Amino acid sequence: MDNANPHDPDASDEASGDRRRISRKGLLKAALVASAAPLLAGGSVALARDAATGNGPLAPTPECDDDGDDTTPPQMEGPYFKPNSPRRTSLVTPSTPGVPLTVSGYVFGRACRPISGALLDFWQADTNGAYDMAQFAFRGHQFTGADGSFRLTTIVPGLYPGRTRHIHVKAQAPGGRILTTQLYFPNEPRNNTDALFDPELLMNVRNVGNGRQGSFDFVLDVAQTPGPTDLPTDPPTEPGAGWVAGTSYRAGDRVTYGGVAYRCLQAHQAVSGWEPPNVPALWERG
Repeated sequence: MDNANPHDPDASDEASGDRRRISRKGLLKAALVASAAPLLAGGSVALARDAATGNGPLAPTPECDDDGDDTTPPQMEGPYFKPNSPRRTSLVTPSTPGVPLTVSGYVFGRACRPISGALLDFWQADTNGAYDMAQFAFRGHQFTGADGSFRLTTIVPGLYPGRTRHIHVKAQAPGGRILTTQLYFPNEPRNNTDALFDPELLMNVRNVGNGRQGSFDFVLDVAQTPGPTDLPTDPPTEPGAGWVAGTSYRAGDRVTYGGVAYRCLQAHQAVSGWEPPNVPALWERG
């Protein structure tokens, strides 16, 4: 079983289950553990993006709301973390043994708005349940795109004594605190006996060809300003107009930011943190 040393409370999210306040999700979690049925009627776990778009019922996995009790819960780091993993979105090669797995999703803040440039650092066991402590096999970090999305290519991790299947991850918004947690697979027999298993951390997983596809949305404890109810219909188009968070920009719109002119490359709603210099996928100078 993973045994972790305590995190530095100034550097990471180290709230334990004993210290987390009781929320409606905590009560739901207890009911799900008792029933061993953490899936919705459709056979999948609802995602935070459902709350962000106003779709779907109350979900057992974390969803966004204004009081923050549905942020993704933390879990222990365990003894197998190594810093300085390589930056990469794929942890495998065509010859890597194991069942192929892709994991994709989004990173949101507490107002259900995507977080661009969030760090996600993954590590896991190989198909035999072993961790590579000498090199960086099955270890890698990446950053979310302008829309808050991520995608990881790996394999289904193997089992080892005391644990169910899981993937470790550290998530951090730019300049924010580190969330250390783990992701789990549905319908695993060991989910019922693993003392660390948390149904709030279940991925949606389906079989695709000879592999599997998983999805999960992280909700970080990052304060955000909710988007406006009525988006502006006439965003500034002249080069002298300043960039404003909350504005709905169209491709071709021009703004200035920090005294520099920028042209919009694709339509989007401006979000704090997506200032033109920070998101070259959305803005180009000139």
